[in-house]
Amino acid sequence: MIHLTLYTTLGCHLCETLEAGLARLAGVEVRLTRVEISEDEALLARFGERIPVLVDEAGEALEGAVSLAQLAEWLAARGWLDDSAWQAMQGEADAPSEPGGAVRRRGRRYLG
Repeated sequence: MIHLTLYTTLGCHLCETLEAGLARLAGVEVRLTRVEISEDEALLARFGERIPVLVDEAGEALEGAVSLAQLAEWLAARGWLDDSAWQAMQGEADAPSEPGGAVRRRGRRYLG
């Protein structure tokens, strides 16, 4: 089990996206401690412009509007990435997702 800390605030859609990606991509059990920064002036000053901030036990942080690829890379560097989940997520991005024959591949739209 790994222990991570997420500095967040209520209504942070970037935080929700990061947390959802973490739930899908982590290949190990995660114990996530959420720290609400709006309740502490020092935390708000330190993290207010940088959230979400995900910190591992060694103090290494992943912060801001990170892509799933950046999250996957961060997890992989620590040996925590579920490779099959990551491959499946990339496959989802390659599936047709728009009308008129358009498809999305790796975040880009292509006409069919």
